[in-house]
Amino acid sequence: VQLVESGGGLVQTGGSLRLSCTASGFTLDEYFVGWIRMVPGKEREEVSCITESGRKTYYVDSAKGRFTISKDNAKNTVYLQMTNLRPEDTGVYYCAAVIHDIDGCVARWFDYWGQGTQVTVSS
Repeated sequence: VQLVESGGGLVQTGGSLRLSCTASGFTLDEYFVGWIRMVPGKEREEVSCITESGRKTYYVDSAKGRFTISKDNAKNTVYLQMTNLRPEDTGVYYCAAVIHDIDGCVARWFDYWGQGTQVTVSS
């Protein structure tokens, strides 16, 4: 069972990135998936989540209107499209999953985690 993130990088303020999270060993259509950001010295932050079906999504207030989470079950991949990036979006973004939907986008309930991908937004 493995989650692998990709797509991070260095961008300027206002730029865009698309993060990908591909699962192996299980199928994401049975899993609730989230993107969690970690910054040294700060609490981890649940940026966005998506339900098993993909029909319901969650966003932290700072991401609303700029980020879009989506799920492609055929590719067993969840994406986080990030636009109009700001320096405060900088951090390591982890993909995480838990079988079946949970009530809310809450990091402590996730069972499986990827290795993380670094996103750096320069001012």
